[in-house]
Amino acid sequence: MAEVTIRTEFQTSVETVWNVVTDNERYGWRSDLEKIELSEDKNMFTEIIKTDFTITEKKPFERYAFDMKNKNMQGRWTGKFVRGGNGGCIIEFTENVTAFSPVLNLFVKSYLKKQQKQYVKDLKKALGEEG
Repeated sequence: MAEVTIRTEFQTSVETVWNVVTDNERYGWRSDLEKIELSEDKNMFTEIIKTDFTITEKKPFERYAFDMKNKNMQGRWTGKFVRGGNGGCIIEFTENVTAFSPVLNLFVKSYLKKQQKQYVKDLKKALGEEG
């Protein structure tokens, strides 16, 4: 199992960051996705690259969590949102992932770090904080 955490502070309010991260209908800011499919009740979503996500916790402006699984791995993602200084937001996103292949397990941690950096870069761009 690999665990990777990224922590970043934004100038944008916690409400705005929360709304961007948790709105699975507006995912165009994500450069790593082609599409997201939502279940009718919107408590399950599938990112195309085919990964299924089941939302397990959604406490507005504080905590968002889901289980994830695809043909190569399974795990859990947890996002924490905290009000930062000057009305901004501090995020802490943690992924715990187990790859099904021993070979993939050798590379999963570096892959997750790369994915998290890209996610934060895309989120900053979506919030108008790129630079």
